[in-house]
Amino acid sequence: MIKPGISVSEDTLGYPNELETCWPASDQKINKDVETVYSITLTGLVQAIGFRPFVYQLAKKWNLKGTVTNGPCGVNIQILADRKIATDFLEEILSNPPALSRITGSKIVKGIFNKFKNFEIIESENNEISVSALLTPDLAMCEQCRRELYDNSNRRQRYPFITCTHCGPRYSIIQKLPYDRVNTTMQEFAMCIACRNEFNDPENRRFYSQTNSCKTCGPELFWYEIKKAQAEPVLLVSQEEILSAIKSALTNGKIVAVKGIGGYLLLCDATSENAVAILRERKHRPAKPFAVLYPDLKKLREDTLVTDLEAKLLQSPVSPVVLVKRKDRNSPTIAESVAPGLDQLGVMLPYSPLLEIIASDFQKPLVATSGNVSDSPIIFQDQKALEELADIADFILTNNRKIITPQDDSVIRFSALHQKKIILRRSRGLSPDIHITKITNSFPAQKIAFGASAKSTFCIQNGNEVNISQYHGNLANYDAQQDFEHSLNHLKNIFKLAYSGEQHTLTLLADMHPAYFSTHLAKEYAEKYDVPLRKIQHHKAHFAAVLAENDLDDDSGNVLGVIWDGTGYGTDGMIWGGEFFYKNQRLHFPYFHSLLNYKMAKEPRISSFSVFYAFSKQPLPALIKDKFTHTEWTYLNKAAGINTLKTSSIGRLFDAVASLTGLIDKTSYEGEAALLLEREAQRYFETNGYDFSASYFDKAEFLIDALISDVQAKKESSEIAAKFHYSLVKFIEYTAKKVGAKKLAFSGGVFQNAVLVDLVIINLTNNFELYFHKQLSANDENISFGQIAYINAAGI
Repeated sequence: MIKPGISVSEDTLGYPNELETCWPASDQKINKDVETVYSITLTGLVQAIGFRPFVYQLAKKWNLKGTVTNGPCGVNIQILADRKIATDFLEEILSNPPALSRITGSKIVKGIFNKFKNFEIIESENNEISVSALLTPDLAMCEQCRRELYDNSNRRQRYPFITCTHCGPRYSIIQKLPYDRVNTTMQEFAMCIACRNEFNDPENRRFYSQTNSCKTCGPELFWYEIKKAQAEPVLLVSQEEILSAIKSALTNGKIVAVKGIGGYLLLCDATSENAVAILRERKHRPAKPFAVLYPDLKKLREDTLVTDLEAKLLQSPVSPVVLVKRKDRNSPTIAESVAPGLDQLGVMLPYSPLLEIIASDFQKPLVATSGNVSDSPIIFQDQKALEELADIADFILTNNRKIITPQDDSVIRFSALHQKKIILRRSRGLSPDIHITKITNSFPAQKIAFGASAKSTFCIQNGNEVNISQYHGNLANYDAQQDFEHSLNHLKNIFKLAYSGEQHTLTLLADMHPAYFSTHLAKEYAEKYDVPLRKIQHHKAHFAAVLAENDLDDDSGNVLGVIWDGTGYGTDGMIWGGEFFYKNQRLHFPYFHSLLNYKMAKEPRISSFSVFYAFSKQPLPALIKDKFTHTEWTYLNKAAGINTLKTSSIGRLFDAVASLTGLIDKTSYEGEAALLLEREAQRYFETNGYDFSASYFDKAEFLIDALISDVQAKKESSEIAAKFHYSLVKFIEYTAKKVGAKKLAFSGGVFQNAVLVDLVIINLTNNFELYFHKQLSANDENISFGQIAYINAAGI
């Protein structure tokens, strides 16, 4: 039986109208003497993962004649067969597709064509009318390539660019669709005879592998030494000498910039306090934790309590950075300055052959952080790397395979108790693909959503397919703005998005915040191309994103949205961040002063003053006043007296409690205060268990006076932190009961907090249905997708 979603047409010629822009019907005259073929069209993630070789092998097994080709909408197969064989063949494809593929749609239609002599892969169709295929993320090195990398008898032994149909760069090197070598940056490397033979051999794993290359014909490494802040090329005889030079530099405590799949990484010895201190000073990153690259899982287990679930993800085709618990924070193995004061490490295993060789040669953990100065995007252009990384690195390792789309490493964590997956950054290995069960194809079907600012992404809907970009960082940074526009224009050109007056009308979507760069850029595009621009409130976009991801659009009226973050421009002109949405109602955490603009987000002590000023009924305690100089205190009180801007931000509430408990008054990176407070709560629950009932909650407010009383009573900061986290859950429960909701959906950066997520699951599961993000980060990275989901759900 053909599965649901498959359409079988009895047309005598051609294709259904909705596919004509992707694979036009033959212009051949109908000839009753010509045999009939069935044409199968598959859409979704079906390019760049070995789908055509898979179909070829299957057709040979079935003894079928015909062709398979890539096209701008996916894969097209034509077979000479009767109706039953054709439908059975399609059913086998759908039942057992290649492991990394994801078929989102299929069509089978009947036509009239000439007889085929055999089955073959033919040149891809490059239709200029419409493109809607999903783009494949970059894929971590597979185990077969890893084995070849260490095989003394293999011609690709220690080849830094080894790939096959199952692994290697995809999204970072593609210039346009369909996915063929000529449309990637690998076009500059002509395959040697041996590689060409593999490419043409149906029995070979590299049959039709578009990234196929070897030491003879592939990309090359280039080694530079920094002298007087200038990158000077070092002429080494062989690639192996360069690889040896890397090991020597790292062993001697040097910092090496290495060109990876999505951009440059900065590497140094993670066991050396001196090397890490130098990197922090040069990178201007005083405390934010660094990711650590381990050579293998065995070495990783020596330092951490990595779970089976975490290990599986680390070795998956995504191969992200994963936050894992350290065995002993005071262990001498990893320098304390790698992740100061934290109980977790962000770790990764080598996901590219070059990193595999470097890590394996060094045999100790390496700091592996983005090649940039803090708050700037990852550098991916070679000349820019040679110029700007010369102030940070001692050596630079580059290569001549160009990167089209820059990407940081994805970052993922799991909650301690329930092992709930929480995506912190969605980039290499995950982007741009997203699998949503149902996309409301409201007119117009082409949309670009420009997202937010601090955790910027954009999202493109093209018909029934959605691609969400990689993380681009903070758009307050000029270089981040340039990268954002670069990636946006690249995907816009790939998908051939049409403007007003052409085949389709494009709609642009943006945040309501008047100062966001992304909003300004959307307005600029709308004016330039004369297309409509719609603005969606920040937290409503968050809510729409989690609803769509959980296929709750049709039931949205029965779902309470719990949307908590740091800041978002509200429809009343206030700074939202502690929101509840239910049946067109908005409830929120009580307003308190939003003071001194962005300074408040960087100095938790200001939040502690603001929260006390709003909610306390007691005289001001010294523990707050002593955080400020006399001049600062005078100015702050004056600002509070005339201030009219309010906030409901739970993110700022976390800052306030972190300051009141003495953890931190001034941060050096975003989210530091919340991270420290979460660390304290986790330590308490690990020691005392999760059966907790003490709360600061009462009548929709937190009793700030009670919290201060606990501080003054010198209760442990871990107990206060645990009590605060539990209080947040009780606030959610109180609000849900108040409005009568039985389904709860959570979004916003606050829900990257693993302790809070565990507590929500523990305490609310019995009485409510709970929905979290699964493929998207809870932070502002999901705003762009939420903007599209909001408009589609509204039918606008």
